[in-house]
Amino acid sequence: SCGASDMSDTYDISDTNGANSTMIAFIGVSKHYGSVIAVNDVSLNVQRGRLLTLLGPSGCGKTTILRMIAGLELPSAGTIRIDGQDVTTIPAHERNVSMVFQSYALFPHMSVLENVCYGLSVRGIGKTQAQERAQQAMATVGLEGYGARLPSELSGGQQQRVAVARAIVLEPAVLLFDEPLSNLDSRLRRQMRDDIRALQQRLALTVVYVTHDQGEAMAVSDQIIVMNNATIAQQGSPHQLYREPASAFVASFMGESNRLRARLRRIDERDGEFDFAGLRVVAPHRGAADGEIDVAVRPEAITLSEAIVTAAATGAQYSTLTGTVRKSAYLGASTEYVVASPVGECFVVAPAADRVFEVGDSVVLSIRTHGLIVLAL
Repeated sequence: SCGASDMSDTYDISDTNGANSTMIAFIGVSKHYGSVIAVNDVSLNVQRGRLLTLLGPSGCGKTTILRMIAGLELPSAGTIRIDGQDVTTIPAHERNVSMVFQSYALFPHMSVLENVCYGLSVRGIGKTQAQERAQQAMATVGLEGYGARLPSELSGGQQQRVAVARAIVLEPAVLLFDEPLSNLDSRLRRQMRDDIRALQQRLALTVVYVTHDQGEAMAVSDQIIVMNNATIAQQGSPHQLYREPASAFVASFMGESNRLRARLRRIDERDGEFDFAGLRVVAPHRGAADGEIDVAVRPEAITLSEAIVTAAATGAQYSTLTGTVRKSAYLGASTEYVVASPVGECFVVAPAADRVFEVGDSVVLSIRTHGLIVLAL
């Protein structure tokens, strides 16, 4: 089993020379450490030239999968293919795979140029050719003129670029990233994730990227696999996972959500009316039957207005109810609220506006139907 997602058609190792063929395939892969199951019967694929992110909490199995792709760990069961070749038992040094580690793993006594050249030297590439290729790789990541510096003379972002240059200079079939931005501050993280994505697209690299940060995953990925308890909870595009989570776990991990109980009355094959103790919203029912149902509502899909505004004035596409602000946190670009209402406490994220509500204010809540998600039953 691969969790909530139907993975039966996620790997196809035919046509390995096609433009959209599978570069990496896991077929029923498991990894055990004694009685501990780190990865449990996982099947997945990564298409050539795409970036797939493994996302999930600590201990869910994502780094173990990355290490099995690299050959640093061998599976207990199942098959791993890279570019059509069965590499299940092939050691790391015989795989055309490079990895950028969380700690960067740079040699402190070597210059930047020597660090980037190291892997080429191990492979027996001559010094002149190795330095030429290293200079090209450094230029690709914006490190021209830094070759003589030691890692200790670089910023965290520059050290990360050295690690990337050292990986891509080997011209790998697959490039792996293990939490590459975790040591950087928030502003530099945004810059570096954009740089990694731009580099991957420009060079058409096949990349597997591990992170526990859902915002980072959504920013860089073509596809995301959400891991939970050693299995795949769901796989899809960032948009699919955010708008159509298959479970409460995925809904909560892919951003904030308010989990509420509602009564569903199906209107037709697509839409239904959801009743939250008098608050009625029409939205897709995703095949759910009439009756009590769990629903997730995204905090940015709830809008607030002064309580004197009537429900009719907010527009027919919304439903409304009255609540009281219990918490208010002004963050500049947005304001976060906790609002007590007849359906329970709601977490709300409102964009910057002239009107900021204070604790104790009465407000009208309007739920946009696109932010209401039926969870898997």
